Amino acid sequence: MHRPGIPRLGFDYIFPNPRFAMKEGLLAYGGDLNPDRVLMAYRRGIFPWYNEGDPILWWSPDPRLLLYPEDFKIRRSLRKKLRQKRYTVKLDRNFTTVMRHCASVPRHGQEGTWILPEVIECYTKLHDRGFAHSIEVYDEEGELFGGLYGVSVGAAFFGESMFSLKPDGSKIALAHLVALCRAWGFAFIDCQIPSDHLMSLGAVRVPRERFLDELAETQQSLGVPGHWGEHEGLLERFTW
Repeated sequence: MHRPGIPRLGFDYIFPNPRFAMKEGLLAYGGDLNPDRVLMAYRRGIFPWYNEGDPILWWSPDPRLLLYPEDFKIRRSLRKKLRQKRYTVKLDRNFTTVMRHCASVPRHGQEGTWILPEVIECYTKLHDRGFAHSIEVYDEEGELFGGLYGVSVGAAFFGESMFSLKPDGSKIALAHLVALCRAWGFAFIDCQIPSDHLMSLGAVRVPRERFLDELAETQQSLGVPGHWGEHEGLLERFTW
């Protein structure tokens, strides 16, 4: 499949310079979802996003939506729910299950999902290698009712998707992710594409040039690789 003006990736893991991507962010197409290729993409501010039946499309949009941990807005109702503690948050316990919920939960104005079986397979491999992580929220009966997943490379977290089966499930997960990012000195949570919902929680539009500059700085840090379940004790220290 030829896309005029958009380069097709080959067998190597070389990407075009994202600073020269189209305004909406489409940078390249093709290639594969080898975990090494995907990690290389994230380190350069690029992510895969495509629909079933399409070639793999690689994006670096302008502007980029970033949530700086110190800017996260907790509404009074959410703060009350966080303090009531009628839930349990766990890390990296059911990563693939979280991805499957993100793929299956209906979303307003969206048909189908881009979280295809090969995407789940790729990110599960990244999870096994300590780069992809899930924040999971369980009710008092131990049932998973909210969560999110994404990729952590250096001092940055790249959010991919979140879900709720009960009110505020994803917001509780996000609040705990933000608290972890603060504790670990992460620079930002990449939310990728602007949305009114995330902007209401404090995310801001950032020019691609600025994002790429800030991203380069985060990659000088080792971050927190490995299984995040080892850090669950940190969650008990958070106050709301």
